[in-house]
Amino acid sequence: MRAYSAAAEDSIDARNLLKDWLAESFITPAQYARLEPDTACDLRRTNIFLRIVLLLFTLIIVGAAAGLFFVVFLDRSSSQSTGIFLLICAAVSYAAAEFAVAQFRLYRYGIEEALVVASVAFLCGGMLSVLSSGMELLVPPACAIASLWIWHRFGLSYAFLAAMIFVVWLPDGWNVSHSAQHVVVAVLYALALIAIVAAPSRDHSIVEALLWLGIYVAINLQLSSVDLLEHWWRGPFSTADFSATFYWTTWILTWLLPPAILLRGVREKDRLVIATGTITAILTLITNKPYLGWPRHTWDPMLLGALLIATALLLRRWLASAPNGIRHGFTAQRLSAKDKHWMSIGSTAIGLVAPQAITPTPQPASPNPHFGGGDSGGAGASSDF
Repeated sequence: MRAYSAAAEDSIDARNLLKDWLAESFITPAQYARLEPDTACDLRRTNIFLRIVLLLFTLIIVGAAAGLFFVVFLDRSSSQSTGIFLLICAAVSYAAAEFAVAQFRLYRYGIEEALVVASVAFLCGGMLSVLSSGMELLVPPACAIASLWIWHRFGLSYAFLAAMIFVVWLPDGWNVSHSAQHVVVAVLYALALIAIVAAPSRDHSIVEALLWLGIYVAINLQLSSVDLLEHWWRGPFSTADFSATFYWTTWILTWLLPPAILLRGVREKDRLVIATGTITAILTLITNKPYLGWPRHTWDPMLLGALLIATALLLRRWLASAPNGIRHGFTAQRLSAKDKHWMSIGSTAIGLVAPQAITPTPQPASPNPHFGGGDSGGAGASSDF
């Protein structure tokens, strides 16, 4: 049921590998020239920068078109009419995305992505306008299902992340305690994780990493509660919304979950899952003091940074000390050019977002100084100087 054939996506993956191998000199340009025709496919792609630009421009065009139609024809319409109009826009946007993929073979091109994103946004707005009071609780599950379908159909990982975010809003309409809301979200993520592990999909690695991270955030009350986050730098905080048993159980789980994630990633040699385990371990160290109600100090980040540097150096030295620098299939050497590529993209993005932080603001030229009105003493002479 995917919009793209498995053979076409395999060809794209193979071409990306060839580019990485060529960048790292694992193959010669002549070998690349011989192998590259075997990875040809009919899908049309573009670079990451143009992809983002096309996505933003398409979103602006779709939003402007819908807004213009609404102002011209439905300016004084009822809420029901507005909702129906938004639902029609959702259907039209999704149909346009399917047409763009089927007719023009767009793949991660930005245009079709903007159309499916707009369809979900229109769906949310339309349902909120159409549904009567008290029925808004149907919006999160409907939007979560729509996001899951888009992830399954187009393979967009951020659509799965959107579905996870909609799941967070599911218990809001239920008459349950705050503790039960955390448990419900964590259980739903855990069930999805079991399903992904049992039947891995094409992009199961990033999906599994997102689910592990979602489970951890749902369990860690310091991260999933905005009210508690506000008290991080204010010393002890109130835990009246949670029972003592539930609170300290979540604290124990925040220490048990990162090693479990790391073990899973190491066993499967899954880089994204290992990275998620590392991130959750760091978050556990960061949130430990707020959990225990201990005061935070200005030198805490310095100590954490020193610990991370020491851990990284020891791990790198341990891996490098093995024969050929490889221990149990792991090495500290860089084997792919992807890291360099993404670091370049990140540096460029930072430069675009905050150019003033990189390029100093030119200072205005100061006017020529003019001194005047001074009197020089001696012999009664006076002069401007």
